[in-house]
Amino acid sequence: MDIDALRQAHPDHWMRATAIRALALDAVAAANSGHSGAPIGMADIATVLWSKHLKFDAKNPTWPDRDRFILSNGHGSMLIYALLYLSGDPQITLDEIKSFRQWGARTAGHPENFHADAIETTTGPLGQGISNSVGFAMAEELLRARFGRKAVDHHTYVFCGDGCLMEGVSHEAISLAGRYQLGHLVVFWDNNDITIDGKVSLSDRTNQVQRFKAAGWHVQEIDGHDPEAIDAAIVAAKKSKKPSMIACKTHIALGHAAQDTSKGHGALTNADQNADAKAVWGWTTGPFEVPAEIKSWWEQAGSRGAADREAWEGRMAELSERRRAEFDRVMAGGAPNKLSATIKALKKQISESSPKVATRKSSEMVLEVVNPIMPETVGGSADLTGSNNTLTKDLGVFDETNRKGRYVYWGIREHGMAAAMNGMALHGGIRPYGGTFMAFTDYARPSMRLAALMQIPTVFVMTHDSIGLGEDGPTHQPVEHLAISRATPNTYVFRPADTVETAEAWEIALRSTTTPSVLSLTRQNLPTVRTEHKLANLTERGAYVLAEAEGKRQVILIATGSEVEIALAARDTLQAEGIGTRVVSMPCMELFAAQDEAWRKRILPAGPVRVGVEAAVRMGWDRWLLGERGREGKAAFVGMSSFGASAPAEVLFEKFGITAENVVATAKGLL
Repeated sequence: MDIDALRQAHPDHWMRATAIRALALDAVAAANSGHSGAPIGMADIATVLWSKHLKFDAKNPTWPDRDRFILSNGHGSMLIYALLYLSGDPQITLDEIKSFRQWGARTAGHPENFHADAIETTTGPLGQGISNSVGFAMAEELLRARFGRKAVDHHTYVFCGDGCLMEGVSHEAISLAGRYQLGHLVVFWDNNDITIDGKVSLSDRTNQVQRFKAAGWHVQEIDGHDPEAIDAAIVAAKKSKKPSMIACKTHIALGHAAQDTSKGHGALTNADQNADAKAVWGWTTGPFEVPAEIKSWWEQAGSRGAADREAWEGRMAELSERRRAEFDRVMAGGAPNKLSATIKALKKQISESSPKVATRKSSEMVLEVVNPIMPETVGGSADLTGSNNTLTKDLGVFDETNRKGRYVYWGIREHGMAAAMNGMALHGGIRPYGGTFMAFTDYARPSMRLAALMQIPTVFVMTHDSIGLGEDGPTHQPVEHLAISRATPNTYVFRPADTVETAEAWEIALRSTTTPSVLSLTRQNLPTVRTEHKLANLTERGAYVLAEAEGKRQVILIATGSEVEIALAARDTLQAEGIGTRVVSMPCMELFAAQDEAWRKRILPAGPVRVGVEAAVRMGWDRWLLGERGREGKAAFVGMSSFGASAPAEVLFEKFGITAENVVATAKGLL
């Protein structure tokens, strides 16, 4: 690569892009860790995109109709930090750049959405950003169809590398975007042929251009260091009705001794080599210094979008007060005022009629009354619609012919579904929920974890939640998945016992703005255990007394989901023998843990023996059995300690000892 030729062909552009390169080199060297190569290699693409095409206002980074920019190859985080600093974002100051990767800095090792308003999503685990982008683009289409082009008309731009495209989730995302013809999605592939281990050819020979074409994308191939070619490609991409991939041939660590090598992927910290690189670039200022004329130019680029924002505000002012208020509500993530009354009415109806239904059906019953009053909900399933019960009447199906459709057929793509739902939630204006079997949280897990990390309220509807699903056997029977989900910080894991608790769980999930929810729901029918109507949302307290002991309280049975019915039956037997037994339903351990100590002591007082009952592994239960005033010899767990088996559900519960009889014997053995 002839650096001199690049400099001479486009001298102004070269120096503006080199400001990114120099800042990245300085910050990584100062931190003595990070990734220099990608920001250096992609600086030309970023400069053209941000200065000529990206619709953003650096001083107002969250205005709703901005273009979204996603750095999927998040290890190159200094690229976005440099762009934000140069363009005048008030949160990313020069001090933040100098504090790259240090404690308390907004400039974390990988971009994190909760550290700076202009960072749209948390990336770093490769493949996540490009997969999130599908949800961003779908949300834009859905909202544009609902509120009109005057309110919603923007693009989602993605930078991704070879690693993102190797990750399996990228295939799910790419095929989804092509299927749904997301024409406002543009992906720039940093085609530098380098990974940490060496050349891409060590492990891959995929023709990425043909791959994207096969999935239904508009594809172009360009020199990623030629600003005119970059500009023309973006113009062409924006005209296409298909999602666009621009294959940008670049040189990692351009102009550095590590150019085009695996070393160029990581931290370039050799002072002499870095000085030589700056000399090659023609960069003569000191560390973290940007010439005033270049900084001024970038700040003008950052303010360019202010006119677009003001024009949008003018168009929004022309909307009716009701329509504008509704737009503001859904973008802010607030639930409608009708939600509480709707849930209360359903609870009353269920308590009075006491149906015996699977909680997956209970979830559908809730959605039937919620979806009409929350037009921002968008549902879906990973090819298990009839099993997950996620489709309600009148939602309509989202596809290239119906952007108002609110149900997505995700196909057998659990990970892609979860990542795209995260993108919808991050975009704003959409309340996504999607279903699969609880055992397949394994396939969705990385995106479920990131939902928790990013503090977004994605709802994961996980049915067939235990050995109770029966004959499909241990491959489909989750035993450890509740523990894995509960071990994840900032996650609500709901395992409701009946339709009333399911309704309460949904209300909490839909009111949440910073915490994702996992709804663990049964295949088998369960009786209504909440037969006395309560206005209060008892699930919100995490655990509560469902049935009180008669006489002296000697036993506390704590159960979740389908095992609450078993605990109640065991209580009947124990009470008949004069053993006072309280039954505690614990639909959400996380919410119970968040209550004050007085409430926890009230529900689980010291003294009585405790038995936990759940058709899953014990991990996570000891806090409630032993840790909070419990003690060894006075507590036990009735549940799973192995994988399940293939047989009818009732046989499995008997064979694995999750029965009222065993609960009774276990409790009596502790007395």
